[in-house]
Amino acid sequence: MTDTLPLSGKLALVTGASRGIGAATAKALAAAGAHVVLTARTTGGLEEVEDAIHKAGGHATIAPLDLIDGESIGRLAQAIAGRWDALDILVLNAATLGSLAAVPAIDAKEFARLLTLNIAAPQALIAAFDRMLRASKDARVVALTSSVATPRAYWGAYGASKAALETLVGAYGEEMKNISAIRTHIVDPAATRTAMRARAFPGEDPATVKGPEVAADAIVDLVVADTPTGHRVRIER
Repeated sequence: MTDTLPLSGKLALVTGASRGIGAATAKALAAAGAHVVLTARTTGGLEEVEDAIHKAGGHATIAPLDLIDGESIGRLAQAIAGRWDALDILVLNAATLGSLAAVPAIDAKEFARLLTLNIAAPQALIAAFDRMLRASKDARVVALTSSVATPRAYWGAYGASKAALETLVGAYGEEMKNISAIRTHIVDPAATRTAMRARAFPGEDPATVKGPEVAADAIVDLVVADTPTGHRVRIER
């Protein structure tokens, strides 16, 4: 890789990077020159993504962890801070779908786990990496959302977590915009060919929806451009 790449010298952290949009985004960021830290629970999947990045001439480091374990986020931040001075790009992609159910039928234990991964973990990541994000000359926090953040029947649990994520990340952007170089962005990938999509729509032909690389390319375009904080994009095609 050469210094002419737009993200050369930048450090990126992508959650849920072992497959789907997370994996595609990690590869795209690395192709643009960033050193990418890949996190997910599945070590094998992370190793496959890391290997693909290295074979393409990019740079990546894997960090297997379960984001539901709050202490693991602190350990990750400590390890990264021991090697790098600043974090330039944080992509909050990891999420769980949970079961689609009417609001009165939502399982309490499953709902608690969903909220922990989909909203509490992103807040913990922002808190843990706040100092490193502030140390960047152009930091970006990108949160992946969904159209079901606007109420839709039977999507109450997952949709509520995404609505909360949008508000949380947007608030952080407002807090930071006058005191740092941190900018926050919300990305709705819309219908995308992922394992989560297949679970939610089991009868759908995967060939009828776009691949995750389309969303990944849009995310890279977003962080490379001089995009204002609070900007939201929906990726149709």
